[in-house]
Amino acid sequence: MSIFNIKNINSLHSKKKNEILSELNILLSQYSAEERINWALTNLPDSHIMSSSFGIQSIVLIHLMIQQKPNIPIILIDTGYLFPQTYHFIDMLTNKFNLHVKVFRSKISPAWQEARYGKLWEQGIKGINLYNNINKVKPMNFALNQLSVKTWFSGLRRDQSKSRNELTYLSIQKGIFKILPILDWSRQTISKYLKQHNLDIHPLYKMGYVSVGDVHTTQKYQSGMLEEETRFFGLKRECGLHEN
Repeated sequence: MSIFNIKNINSLHSKKKNEILSELNILLSQYSAEERINWALTNLPDSHIMSSSFGIQSIVLIHLMIQQKPNIPIILIDTGYLFPQTYHFIDMLTNKFNLHVKVFRSKISPAWQEARYGKLWEQGIKGINLYNNINKVKPMNFALNQLSVKTWFSGLRRDQSKSRNELTYLSIQKGIFKILPILDWSRQTISKYLKQHNLDIHPLYKMGYVSVGDVHTTQKYQSGMLEEETRFFGLKRECGLHEN
């Protein structure tokens, strides 16, 4: 399959587009994470970016990416409600690896949002969805447009939640190529990579957190819980960033 066809896939009708994506996903399933990154950087259109929440295991994909493209823009969506430890973690990693972090936020400040809507995260699924739309989805859409993004790398993994079981290595979201290099990695693979490269893990991991987002919608892992139940009070897993 030629690079020309891949880069112009959006001009094809949906059936042909899905056929090509299916073929590419079979190919990518046979590659290592490093090979998937190399393939995408070589074959998918620039500009390339990656997104990161700088959560518990986020350093893994960051480290993999900067081995091949040290200056890749890393989009961080700052809700204003991240844990203090997360902000310190971002600063530490940025300085240590000279990361090219691009921060995007809602145009409405957290204080103004609370004055206007109250504490949305306390208003059930409807309030949480509105909160996520204001603080995550809209800023991300703005970032993708502002940076003229053509290819988006993300660290989503199938073992993180049921909602991610059916994800593919390569897809098209909002007209943008979306590539998930560590989609098939297990917790054991992640742990092995962290130890092999002596990478820093998020400080909240040692305090019992297995997934970290905002302070008001993240809770520590308790015996018997699924990882996805530690976010959004177990009402939902996805914040909307990775939905079409």
